[in-house]
Amino acid sequence: MTVTQPIHNPTHPPYGSIEVIAGCMFSGKTEELIRRLRRAQIARQRVEIFKPSIDDRYSTTEVVSHSQVKIESHVVAHSRDIMRLAADADVVGIDEAQFFDEGIVEICETLANQGKRVIVAGLDLDYRGKPFGPMPHLMAVAEYVTKTLAVCMQSGLPASRTQRLSANKEVVVVGHTDQYEARHRKFFEPPPAQP
Repeated sequence: MTVTQPIHNPTHPPYGSIEVIAGCMFSGKTEELIRRLRRAQIARQRVEIFKPSIDDRYSTTEVVSHSQVKIESHVVAHSRDIMRLAADADVVGIDEAQFFDEGIVEICETLANQGKRVIVAGLDLDYRGKPFGPMPHLMAVAEYVTKTLAVCMQSGLPASRTQRLSANKEVVVVGHTDQYEARHRKFFEPPPAQP
C-alpha cells in the first residue's frame, strides 16, 4: 500500500513548538535548518519555508546555504506575510530571522500555539557583537535552542562571532566571504563605539 497523505494521529492533537538555530556566519545554521525541514518532508508532513526578501545572495526563490545546499521557499517582505502562507503547514521553516521585523516573534508564537513546529535560523549577534534584531527574543520564547559554531579564520578555534571586513557602518549588510569571516572571541575586532 502506498501512502501519499501526511501521517497524522487523530487521537493526539498536535503540540506546537519553536526551535531556534543560532550562531555566527559560516556556522551551518541554514544547513541544519534544511536538514530538519527535509526530514519533515520525508515524514510526509506539510512544510512551508520562508526567507526575507532582503536575502537574495544565492537565489530569489530558495533558501541556500553557503555550501550550496538548497530548498524551495517563499520570499516575504514582512513577517505578517508568513501567517497566510503557513495556514495549512505542519512545519514552518524560517531562515535569516534576524532580518525580519520584531513581529516575527509574535508570528512564531502564534504558529506554535496553533500546533505547528516552527524552526527558525538566524544570526544571534551582529557585526558589532551585539544581539541581532528579534533573535534574542526568539531564543527566549523557544522550547529548543541550538547554538552553532564556525571555525575562526584567524586561529582555527571555534568561532562564535562574525567579523565584518569592510568599513561599512550599516547594521544590515548582506554579504558572503567578501564581507565577513568567522572569528573566535579573542580574535574578534568590534568596530569602535559610536558617540
